[in-house]
Amino acid sequence: MKSATEQDIRASFINCSKGAAKRLAVPRNLNELPWDDLDFLGWRDPGAPDRSYLVAERAGRLVGVTLRFPAKQRGFLHRSMCSLCLTTHPGNGVSLMTAPKTGQSGRQGNSVGEYICTDLACSLYVRGKKTPEVGGRLEESLTPEQQIARTQANLFAFLDKVAA
Repeated sequence: MKSATEQDIRASFINCSKGAAKRLAVPRNLNELPWDDLDFLGWRDPGAPDRSYLVAERAGRLVGVTLRFPAKQRGFLHRSMCSLCLTTHPGNGVSLMTAPKTGQSGRQGNSVGEYICTDLACSLYVRGKKTPEVGGRLEESLTPEQQIARTQANLFAFLDKVAA
């Protein structure tokens, strides 16, 4: 993903109003992010612990979605797998995140859910730049490039469901 400005990020959101996009908390450290290692920019809202945001580059433009996840999650002994990067985490390391659908369907309350790494660091896990505290990545015969392509395909399929 190429680097993006705060203005570009705010303009990318497809499942919230322009006013809501202007009010959401954008990371302050955009200049310090490892953009070349990111398939998407994902972050949690420090002021609203049940909200996260995800912005990806798709077909030459940024596409952003707002996400919510339940404050109360499963216990520490439960292990879950992220549906984007296939990293396993114990306890609260993976959350069911829901994104309101776009358009009339979203205004009627319809949403799409996906199990995603709670810290939204899927890109870093796939590239071996970050290791889960406990749990891990499955040993695979796919090359790192193939794993990255699969993560991107899973991400784009999720974005397609939000936009459908």
